[in-house]
Amino acid sequence: MSCAAPGTGRRGPPAVPSGVADVDRLMSVGVADVHLVQDPGAGFAGGPGSGMRPSGESPIDRGAGGRIHLSLMQGFALSADQRPVSIPLSAQRVVAFIALRNRPTLRPYVAEMLWLDATQDRAMANLRSALWRLRQPGTAIVEASGDYLSLGPRVAVDVLDLMAWSHAMLTGAAGPACERVDEIVDAGDLLPDWYDEWVLIERERVRQLRLHALERACVELTTMGEFGRAIEAGMAAIAEEPLHESGHVALINAHLGEGNRAEAIRQYETYARLMREELGLAPSPDVAALVSGLCAAASAV
Repeated sequence: MSCAAPGTGRRGPPAVPSGVADVDRLMSVGVADVHLVQDPGAGFAGGPGSGMRPSGESPIDRGAGGRIHLSLMQGFALSADQRPVSIPLSAQRVVAFIALRNRPTLRPYVAEMLWLDATQDRAMANLRSALWRLRQPGTAIVEASGDYLSLGPRVAVDVLDLMAWSHAMLTGAAGPACERVDEIVDAGDLLPDWYDEWVLIERERVRQLRLHALERACVELTTMGEFGRAIEAGMAAIAEEPLHESGHVALINAHLGEGNRAEAIRQYETYARLMREELGLAPSPDVAALVSGLCAAASAV
């Protein structure tokens, strides 16, 4: 099979690059200019003899509403139209870094951050190689505009969605908290098995944002009378950070709102024990005041 170039007759497809020089030559056309498409009857995997060919149209492009979903919470996972897409680790790191930046990012910066121990030339070559491998599944994941790289417009990223909801929750713009709280409760950590410095920084940023959003959801759901959901959100918050006082306060108030005084006392005693064992401190007077009357009544019986 051959590809026709406008106004030039027919010509064969460019060869799959076999080295850095070939990758550099082919990558000069830009990430978004060429996608790899499966020929009818050919094997799935890319590479020489696989039936993969350059084309201006990818399998996703042909669909009316094709979407690419990138999951970074609880690990890296990529899917196109609900079908898993496998890419090598070097390409995963590029995709994850660009996704977390969430804006067009200069190629040299991406290369420098991902290959800290390499020379600039070597890092740029590694980036070009990773981008080439990224194109092989036939998914328009990364686009290039001059020296800038960004995610394709059809890529939905779970962590960006989580962060947007969390910001809306904290600013009071999220609407009824119960609509999304279950997803946030079960979200987990960002790329838990990755230990790059940039991942650790982003993981902590996402963790703190999710923690505060869960606490706020617990408060809002308690106000709405959704006590079971409120308690679930509060439990998720203190599981994330057992010594976070505001999480325990929100959870104690949820128990009190539901009329479960024994649960409220038990939660306070759990927090008091943690503070004593971990920090050698007592809960603040404000927290103690929530259950002081209940504890006094229980002691008097």
